Amino acid sequence: MTPDDLVLTPKGVRFQGLIWPCTIGKGGVSKRKQEGDGATPRGVHRIVGMLYRPDRIAKPTDWAKPIGPIDLWSDDPSDEDYNMMVRAPYPHSHERLRRADPLYDLVILTDWNWPYAVKGRGSAIFIHQYRRPGYPTEGCVAFSRTHLHEIARRIRFRTRLIVP
Repeated sequence: MTPDDLVLTPKGVRFQGLIWPCTIGKGGVSKRKQEGDGATPRGVHRIVGMLYRPDRIAKPTDWAKPIGPIDLWSDDPSDEDYNMMVRAPYPHSHERLRRADPLYDLVILTDWNWPYAVKGRGSAIFIHQYRRPGYPTEGCVAFSRTHLHEIARRIRFRTRLIVP
C-alpha cells in the first residue's frame, strides 16, 4: 500500500494521510461478488478512468472523459458488452450514466471485472457521490460531493481502491 491508495477502513477511506467518510454496498464487503448482490468486492482495484457531466461540472482532470446523453453501462450478464460502457439505443439491461440526480456527475472507474468480464461476477464498481451520509450503494464506494471532487483532483492512474 502507498499513501496514494484509497484504502477502505471501518471509519472510511484512508487516502493521502486523511480519513474520508464514505458509504459502501448495502450487501457489505464480499469476496464472492455477484451481479445484483449489492456487495462491495474485496480486493485491489485499479483506477482505470474518470467520467464527468460537462453540463454540470468542470472537467476535473485532464484525463476525464465526458458523459454524453446516450451513454450507458451494460449490467446484463448475457450480453457480450457486459460490464462495458455502451450507447443508447441498447436493448439489454443497463444503467444510465447521465442521471437526473447528481450521483454520477463525477464517476471514477475501477477495473472490477473489467475489461474481460466474467458473466455474473458483477458489473461496474464505481467511486461516485453518495445520496447522503450512511445511505448504502449497490456495491460502489461513495463520498460526499465535496470529498469526491477533492479525491478526483488528487488521484492518478497508479491509485488503487483497496477493499480488505
